[in-house]
Amino acid sequence: MAHLLLFDLPGGNDFAVVDDAVALGHRLTLFTADAGHYRRLGDPAWQRIHRVVEVRPWTPERLRDAAAAIDLEDPFAGLICLIDIRIVDASVLAQRLGLPFLSPAAARLLRDKAAVRAALQAHGIAQPPFAEIGGAAQLRAAVTDLGLPLIVKPADGYGSQDVTLLRTSDDVDRLCVALAADDGATDYGFGVRASRRLLVERYVEGALVGCDCFVRGPHRVFLGVNAKERFAPPSFAFRGSCFPSRRHDVAMLEHHANRLLDAVGFDFGACHIEMILGPDGPVLVEINPRLVSAQIPFQMGYAFGRSIYAELIDLHRGQPLDGLAALRPQAFSTIRWLVADAEGILEAIDLPAHDAPAVQRVVLLRRPGDAVRPPRHNGDRLGYVIATGSRQDDADAAAEAYLAATRVRVRTPAPIVAACAGVPPIPSRMQLS
Repeated sequence: MAHLLLFDLPGGNDFAVVDDAVALGHRLTLFTADAGHYRRLGDPAWQRIHRVVEVRPWTPERLRDAAAAIDLEDPFAGLICLIDIRIVDASVLAQRLGLPFLSPAAARLLRDKAAVRAALQAHGIAQPPFAEIGGAAQLRAAVTDLGLPLIVKPADGYGSQDVTLLRTSDDVDRLCVALAADDGATDYGFGVRASRRLLVERYVEGALVGCDCFVRGPHRVFLGVNAKERFAPPSFAFRGSCFPSRRHDVAMLEHHANRLLDAVGFDFGACHIEMILGPDGPVLVEINPRLVSAQIPFQMGYAFGRSIYAELIDLHRGQPLDGLAALRPQAFSTIRWLVADAEGILEAIDLPAHDAPAVQRVVLLRRPGDAVRPPRHNGDRLGYVIATGSRQDDADAAAEAYLAATRVRVRTPAPIVAACAGVPPIPSRMQLS
């Protein structure tokens, strides 16, 4: 089968694409700045990667040279990147290798949230007032110009990291102090740090949804709407979601998603578009220029009855979208995330003695002895459960029931037991159809 080039892994620890690619008979070459990071994880999928190339320093020139040498002897049939911080490098290299991928211009634009807002304005797409800032003084000026409430987030951020909601002047003061005292940019991993540029925009209340699309030039397939839930403020981590969702106007959301993709010149690949359904219509949260992560591909796979990674691989091998366009969901699929209710050391996660038939997958991401805390961003979550049902309410109820029956024990100055949203040991991964 095909020889595929892969740029790092989502979350630095998600080997699902490796499992599915190998199950389909493909060979993978992984480019990374830190091979030791993956070896230390001990995931068996690591051994199934055909070739690992550590690129240090991680520069366009070294990437080009390493890829060209391999491609000469063992040509690549496609390049896959599932991690935001590598999208621009992947797009440039794919163009040099003649492989289908998102254009470098679109990739650069989509790694800059403030530039995306400007592009939407230029195309007549309404957005809340916004500004780009670089520090505490500019934040105060933006608050004066835009008014509260505001959302502040890194212009090049992802994964709900360092997102702050400002409702009051006290919130503004606290963030200004934090910005003034900060002596280092956020570390995104693999040697990549935040630019320190911040997007500030008017906060809009409303339901949060995600829209997933596959794009091949002028051809697009809208996979559906994912109804999302966040944890209570000040957290911006996702509590869970259901795919597909029939609780919103799907046709309207597909139309708006297409307008957004037109405005940013999205010409190839998978994308995940998050929107808030505000009182005046949908407003953009973010366009992720890659397949959705956070285990949602598994969630979607249970809905469709086949691997979404398999579809992504076919897309990047240059296959048409006809088969994907014909797919229809066979069930509703709900994911709910397990979290700690207190900061401390994880002692144990007590799972239900028996799984309900609707429970399809349960995964723990943390082990006893790990430091845990209530969710500030997605990386603080402990694990998840996926349940399915013939109705959306049934899938939601099954996942919620599993969480309610799970207990998270955290050692704090005085040991506590917290009833929580829960999850179990890693089972076998989803089988390809």
